[in-house]
Amino acid sequence: MSNQPVISCTDIAKAYVMGTQTVHALSGVSFDIARNEYVALMGPSGSGKSTMMNIIGCLDTPTKGRYILNGHDVKTLSDNELAEVRNKEIGFVFQTFNLLPRSSALANVELPLVYAGIRASERRERAEAVMEKVGLTDRMHHKPNELSGGQRQRVAIARALINNPSILLADEPTGNLDSKTGYEIMELFENLYAQGNTIILVTHEEDIAEHARRIVRLRDGLLESDNPVLNPKLAAELVS
Repeated sequence: MSNQPVISCTDIAKAYVMGTQTVHALSGVSFDIARNEYVALMGPSGSGKSTMMNIIGCLDTPTKGRYILNGHDVKTLSDNELAEVRNKEIGFVFQTFNLLPRSSALANVELPLVYAGIRASERRERAEAVMEKVGLTDRMHHKPNELSGGQRQRVAIARALINNPSILLADEPTGNLDSKTGYEIMELFENLYAQGNTIILVTHEEDIAEHARRIVRLRDGLLESDNPVLNPKLAAELVS
């Protein structure tokens, strides 16, 4: 494992001007995430966790502070460079799946490679391999409306993995799923973590966060705590 963290946040602050008021969403948050860590980012509504997620995902920039993503000082990047970093370094998994309804599962997974200019034959080969990784080989040619919620989320995870990103950033990935399907998705994340992926799980649910190995908690724009998970839920269950 490299000594350099894949994510380094130093004194991150973010303020929004809303009319005559300035809202401080983040007020000096610092933490590092190493390669192949499994971290849950938690906090109640208004804690700043969504803002922090957007900054980690290069969807927003801090008002002050320094964010280093896999060796890149994000503040120094142009819009085009930021877009390239998002496409290559970060795999996004959203609560609402964000799949193209008229395209097959395979075509949805290939999409980041289309943007990256990868030729069709290589796109197909890589997409098929990652679909196998998430257990969807037999559903590749189905459209999203022909898939269950759990299968749709697996397609979204496959799409997030297609560029071999530095981090997998999952925003409430079980929020639209029933508990049994949600558990299956968390098992998939466990397997991806075991294969060497770096995972950041953004959630407000304690039982989901406990699948991670470390929980970073925000409250009122500040870092409230940063602790290891003493008894990762899946570790015991997968051994039993």
